[in-house]
Parts: sequence; structure tokens; C-alpha cells
Amino acid sequence: MRHAPRTPDRERAFRSLYESVYPDLLRFVQRRARPDHAEDVVADAFLVVWRRLDEVPGPHADARAWIFGITRNILLNTRRGEERRRALGVRLADAAELASASSGTADAEDVVSRVDLSRAWRRLSEVHQEALALAAFEELSAPQAATVLGISPVAFRLRLSRARRALRLHLDHLPRQAAVPADTSERTATP
Repeated sequence: MRHAPRTPDRERAFRSLYESVYPDLLRFVQRRARPDHAEDVVADAFLVVWRRLDEVPGPHADARAWIFGITRNILLNTRRGEERRRALGVRLADAAELASASSGTADAEDVVSRVDLSRAWRRLSEVHQEALALAAFEELSAPQAATVLGISPVAFRLRLSRARRALRLHLDHLPRQAAVPADTSERTATP
């Protein structure tokens, strides 16, 4: 990807556009997304604007509408991604229920394992869920999964390794705050 050169005129044009559109754009996003993500969405939108600054329509009103369109597309892409992740979690839960129902005489240990897997999956970060899903459910190789995510195969292998480790930790019931004792009231010493 070729980036446009940073020139004072280009930076001045971007700054002027940013300062005039930012407050309205932030309100636009806050009405359509979770408030804690609004600034991130606006930042993503202005990153696209910076990259495509040469395509900004001339009149201010047209430029403003163009930026709102970019932001709307970012919101739609984010929403689609969230729906895919939710659907994946539902499919995982459905698969666990179907497997236990189809066995007819599933022993208690098998049911507990499936419940634990479902709980462990929900406790994983979205990044870890995505890496595991691409490898296990979609059966993609590391280079293929890396292409999907837009990262290098080495970065994907590292991400998958960390995801597997996190899943094992959740399955083994190792809390993240293992060093913090549950009850410290008896351990306080008096001088």
C-alpha cells in the first residue's frame, strides 16, 4: 500500500476537516454504537479519510456526508463481525448439546466436559476465539488463516498457540489471579 506524502498543505486540509467534522461525527457514532467504542470508530474513520484524502469531495457539506458514509460502513462491518462471533458461540453451544443428546447415554463426565468447554470458550477473548475457530472449525492452515486475518503466518501461529494455552488454562480451572489467596483475614500479622 502506497501512502500519500505528508505535506503541510495535506496536513492542514486534513486538520481543518477533522476539526470541523469530529464533534458531529462523534455524536453520530454515539447514537449508533456503544459509547465506549465511539471514539475508536471515529478514529478508524479518520484513518480512512487520511488515506483517501485525495478523494474527499470539494464542498464541505459533501465532504461531511462522505465521511459519515465511511463511518457508517465501519459501523456495519463491526456489527457484522460481532454477529459472526455470536453465531460462532451459538454453534459451539449447539454442537455440544447435539453431541450429548445424540449419545443417548452420555455419562456425567462427558456432559461436564462439554459444559466446561462451553464455559471456557466464552471466557476466551475474541481474538483467541477467532484463531481457534479458523484452525479447528474452518480447518484452515496457518498461512490461510493468516491471510483471512491480514497477518503473517508466524503471527497467526503465535496467536493460535496463545489461544490454545488460554483455553487449557480455562479448562484446567486455573484462575488468572492464582497468586491472590481467597481469604486473607487470617494471614494478617500484628506487630
